[in-house]
Amino acid sequence: MYLQHFGLREMPFSLTPNTHFFLNVGSHHEAMNLLLVGLVIYAGMSEVVGEVGTGSCLLCRQLLNGLGERYITAYIPNPHLTPAGMRVALAEELGLKVHRNAGQHKILNLLTERLIELAHEDKLVVVIIDEAQAMPEDTVEALRLLTNLASESKTLLQVVLFGQPELDELLDRPTLRQLKQRITFSYELKSLDEAALERYVSHRLSEAGYYGALVFNSQALKRLHLASRGIPRLVNILCHKALMVAYGQGVQVLGAEAIRRASEDT
Repeated sequence: MYLQHFGLREMPFSLTPNTHFFLNVGSHHEAMNLLLVGLVIYAGMSEVVGEVGTGSCLLCRQLLNGLGERYITAYIPNPHLTPAGMRVALAEELGLKVHRNAGQHKILNLLTERLIELAHEDKLVVVIIDEAQAMPEDTVEALRLLTNLASESKTLLQVVLFGQPELDELLDRPTLRQLKQRITFSYELKSLDEAALERYVSHRLSEAGYYGALVFNSQALKRLHLASRGIPRLVNILCHKALMVAYGQGVQVLGAEAIRRASEDT
């Protein structure tokens, strides 16, 4: 492929949410700051939504990796669970061994005892749910009831929801209005503007080991922004294909034509 051609250590535009390539810029920077503030002040529940490809999964992983030792995280990547399944998943994430046929009252008591134990150790428990729009309505309500657990001074459980715009549609249901009222901070990820896109492309190339001159000239970057609409996943796809074009042609600098060919192929 083109790794050797450009002197790269790894693929710079992979579609996997690799936090090595996270760029704290634009709406990702604003969203991360908002989430961290929410956790510090015990906001209870926060939400980040983003259209497909805008990087909510990467932001979710970055938050997971970036929290300090004081935080205990429970990560739920696939929340299409029954209320009972959600409680069991949380219990297991918090280090509890729960029999699958254990009664729900028993599991709830174990969860409560574990949260109180962690609070006494001055630990902050954060439940991070990715693809939250996939949660069934009764599971969302069960999650709300878990957030009722609190000491005299603070909540024992904070929740951060990551999802696509359908998450807002779910939370707009009248039956879930109590939970929606508990969301203190909400943020919608935006696409990259032209300046942010240029930084994004340069950053990923640099992190992958590239140290040469600009690979994409100004016309290529303009065409890339137009074709991708600033959506990071589409930027990755188009850049990957354009680099393949460069490798095939034996060139080091790409113009708008390479982006056009990558767009037509996508």
